[in-house]
Amino acid sequence: MTTSHPSAVPHDGTRPYRSRPSRHPHPGVQPCRPPAVGRQPRHPRAACATAADTAPGTAATDPGLRAGLTTRFAHQLVEVLVGVRPSGQLMRHTSLDGYGQLASLVRTGALRRGGAARPRLGPVHDRSPSPGAVEACVRVDLGSRHHMVAFRLELRGPAGQWQCTAVEAR
Repeated sequence: MTTSHPSAVPHDGTRPYRSRPSRHPHPGVQPCRPPAVGRQPRHPRAACATAADTAPGTAATDPGLRAGLTTRFAHQLVEVLVGVRPSGQLMRHTSLDGYGQLASLVRTGALRRGGAARPRLGPVHDRSPSPGAVEACVRVDLGSRHHMVAFRLELRGPAGQWQCTAVEAR
């Protein structure tokens, strides 16, 4: 014996209840605007700049954006060199030569942890020798020892992603 549930769909295919509309505009809320012509949506991981051109307001020309880019990368790079972060996490942000230099610095232990001391980064000094490149250095304090880390970022690939092409630590 089967019993019919009141919300079940009848055999003729009609729905016994009224369905909600797919879009319900709220009063007072403006509808979404279409994206501006020529703009592509950015991927969340593209925070290290996706500017293939060097138009005003990009990290290649704007010192404020460039400082943010180099500071973020310097923190990630020092975490890899100290051993807090695996080097594979920076693989997509480095060129083949840059990753080889980074891997050799990690193997030789260029920035070994001095006891339980956490690395402290000084201010990041950056300079743009050409429109598609940024060179930066940062002082790293590890307990009583001080190290310098220098790196070069360049716009690479069709998407114009910033990639580290050279790393040095002393």
